[in-house]
Order: sequence, then structure tokens, then C-alpha cells
Amino acid sequence: MRKKAMLAALGAAALTVLLGIAGPRAAFADTFFSDTFDDGDASGWAKTGGSWSVVADGSPAYRQASTGANAKTQAGDPAWTDYTVRARVRPITFATPARSVGITARSTSMSSYYALVLTGGGAAQLQRVANGTVTTLGTAAVGVTPGTWYTLALRVTGSALAGSVNGTQVVQAADTAFGAGRIGLVTSYASASFDDVVVETPAPGPDPTASTPPTPPPDPGSCRVAGSPAGFASVDAEGQRGTTGGTGGATVAVDTAAELLAAIARPEPLTICVSGTITLPAGMYDVTSDKSIVGVGATAGITGGGLNIGLPVSTVTTPPADAVHNVIIQNLSFRNASDDSINVQMFSHHVWIDHNDLAQGYDGLIDIKRGSSYVTVSWNHTHHHTKNMLLGHDDNNGAQDTGRLKVSYHHNWFDATPQRNPRVRFGEPVHVYNNYYFSNTDTGVACQNTAGCLVEGNYFEDVEEPVTNTYAGPAGRCVARTNVFVGESGAPDCSGPVQEASAYYAYTLDDPNAVKAIVTAGAGVGRV
Repeated sequence: MRKKAMLAALGAAALTVLLGIAGPRAAFADTFFSDTFDDGDASGWAKTGGSWSVVADGSPAYRQASTGANAKTQAGDPAWTDYTVRARVRPITFATPARSVGITARSTSMSSYYALVLTGGGAAQLQRVANGTVTTLGTAAVGVTPGTWYTLALRVTGSALAGSVNGTQVVQAADTAFGAGRIGLVTSYASASFDDVVVETPAPGPDPTASTPPTPPPDPGSCRVAGSPAGFASVDAEGQRGTTGGTGGATVAVDTAAELLAAIARPEPLTICVSGTITLPAGMYDVTSDKSIVGVGATAGITGGGLNIGLPVSTVTTPPADAVHNVIIQNLSFRNASDDSINVQMFSHHVWIDHNDLAQGYDGLIDIKRGSSYVTVSWNHTHHHTKNMLLGHDDNNGAQDTGRLKVSYHHNWFDATPQRNPRVRFGEPVHVYNNYYFSNTDTGVACQNTAGCLVEGNYFEDVEEPVTNTYAGPAGRCVARTNVFVGESGAPDCSGPVQEASAYYAYTLDDPNAVKAIVTAGAGVGRV
């Protein structure tokens, strides 16, 4: 399991270190354990009862298939004290409505722990299980549908316990029975799949941007895109001359969900100036062609929902004439998306995603798929999230993706995002240059299924598997050159050849030894 390099080095003492170095990022949780099961490996999880295995459930997941007994699996350090454990949980079958599936914290043994569970009767329960005896500390009606994924989070801080479902706290209690222990997954006469298990410290509180007073709407004439794209978004192709977004159209200021959704749906070129944090209802919201969506200052952002750049999913293999194109997203923070934070799909082209801060989403932070091309992802800071970026979503989608998915990733800060930095299928060339990778515990660039990745001039720090074309599934091709590897970084696992990006556009590499300083000083919001 690729996450174990981080886990093996961390115990109770490491929690103190993490808390001590949080500095200006203390508003966020520090991830010190994660497992996505994407490598098909569940070693490190002790288990009792049931039938546990890694299976394909959308993506690889850890499944308990039996409904005939109590089943438990645990991982981590028995000395862990204050933390949040979070996982995606998909109940499959409950033997009776009273049976349950969920997660555990401060597990002192297989029969003693705190648990947050979902019952077949539609409740979330906060439980103390002591030597097998269950005491319900709190309960809430939440509605539970077998076959549906739910995100559960159980926070333990001192005597305070709190449980959340899909980002909303639903139960809380105070109890002192257990002060430390491992994390776990549990089923009681029920079957379920589990994925994206994360343990964080300190226990996360509300996003500080949520309470930021509204920013006065800007003068529309003062809001504009900064700079112009490098890489594939700058290329003249598919009838589009570079990526200019809403240039030539009107400028509108928005600070409510209704205003934003109305603006991104308008058919004409438009620059949309976002002030403050806008909370969208859960879901993905379509952006039409010829749009610039620009954050004002350093406090603009979107939470709750995500932006979709692309037509509805279909099986067509020829780019439609009305494919979404010419879109810029710049200087925005994205938090707590119910699906992807930004999704590009269905042959969309000429998209520039620049100088954003993305964290704490549900699925991908930036996913690009289904034949999309001529995209540049630059100067973004991604953090506090596991499955970061996909380029190509499925090994069976070659009919749409082969010959497309031409994307440049440059000057991004992949900050302790364990995997998909990016994970690539089919695209060529995919140009990954001058990025700063820090503590990516699973993989950096994973280039699979006939993809061709050119990985150059990057700075890898404590990245276990920085570049690979043999991560999972069919192999791809990659060329890794002039990169810097420091700390506990591994070596590239690459074989080529790969098309040169210079056949499409001119570029100049920064000195890779200076990339860490350049990117940390310039990536993210408020720096354009």
C-alpha cells in the first residue's frame, strides 16, 4: 500500500509534530493517514469476521460482503488521541433495519471503540462499544439508501465526539471511556464498500471563509483576467485561436448563487467577477462557452457545488459542433464540492484553469475527460484532498480519448495530495513541467493505458513514487528529465518514447532547483 510510507513513520509523537508545525495553515486539518485501495492492497488492516476484499466499485474499494455476522477491520496506531477519521461508505445490504455499517475511532480492541454508523432503518448513530456492549450516545434521522455512497466523519477531541454525514454534523456527545486508539471500519450483519479513508489532525472545524463578511461588489470595469495561458490552452486548434474566455463581452459582478448560475449559463462572451464565498446547492453546474470566471481579491470562492465545462455525457466519438470551449477559471477557492470541484468533459477545448486554491472536495478537484483537449492547468494550489486530478476517466474510453486529452500542467503546488497528480489515460502529449510535488504518499504522475507523458523540470520532495507508467491497469509511456528529487523521493519508473510538447508550442523551463521557491510564492489565489 503506497500510503504506508507515511503511516509507518507516524505515531503519537508525530501528532504533536504535526500540530506544532501547522502555522498559518492551522485552519485546515493535516492528513497523516490515507488509504484509497487503488493499488488493490489492504495489507496493514487487521480484520475479524465477515469477508473482506478489495473490489472494483466505481474505483477500487474495500468491501465486506457477508451479512451473517459482525465484521471489523482496523488500522493505524493505538496511541492516536485527537483526530477525525473520514471515509466514503456505501451500504449494500442490511439483514434487518436495525443492522448497520460505519467507521470507528479510538479503537482499543476489536470489541471496544467509538463508532459512527448508518442503520438500515435510516438513522445515523454515535455509539460507544465497550467489550462488545453497544451504547447509543446520539442518533439522528438521515435517510439511508442501499447502493448510495455516503461520506462519514467521526471527530474525537478530548471528551467531545461528533459525527457528520455528507459534510453536515448530525450527532454529538461527550464521553471519556476511550482516550486513544486506532481507526476502523465496521459492519453489523450488513454488507458495504469503503473507500477514501483519511485520518486528519487537528480535528477540522468550519472553513474560515464561511464566516467572511460579504465583499462589496467590484467595479465591473476593474475585474479582468490576469495574463494569458501557456501550454496547450495557447494553441490555435479546432477553430479557436488560443483561450481568451469572455474577452470582447460584458463584465458582470456576482456575489450570490443565483447571480453566478445565471451568468455562467448566458450564451454570449462574458467576464464574471466573483466576490466573497458563494455557496451553491450540491451538484455540478454547466458553464457555457466564452466565459471568464474570475475571483476578486484573495477571498472569492465557491463551496458546496462544482463547475462543469462540457456537454452532457454521451457515447459520440466525433467532436460535436457545439462543444463547450474558450473558458477561463482564475483566482477562486473551491471547498466542499459535492462531486468534482471542476470537471471538463465531452470534447470541450481551450480551457485555462489558473491560480486557484482547491481542497476538501468529494471526488476530483480537477478532472478532464471524454475527449477534451487543449487545456492548461497552471499555478493552482491543491491540498487536503486525496484523489486530486484525473486525465481520462476509464480504461475503456479509448474511442473518445485516443488522440485527444492534450493537457499542460505547470507551476502547480501538489501539496500532500496522495494520488492522481495527475493520473493519465490515453492523452499524448501530456506535458507536466515546473510543478512542486510535496509529500504525495501514493504517486505523483501516473501515466497509464497508452498515454504519453512528458515530465520535466519538476521538484519532487518526499514523493514515494514520483513518476510511473506501471501504477495500475494497462501501461502507458513517460519520459522524465531534468527533475529534482529530494528527501525520501523514489526514482522515476518510465519508458518512452513520447511526443514532444515543443511540436505544439514554445516554452521555457524554469530551473528545477528553483521551482519550489517559485511555485510556493506564486501558486494559489491572491497572487495574480
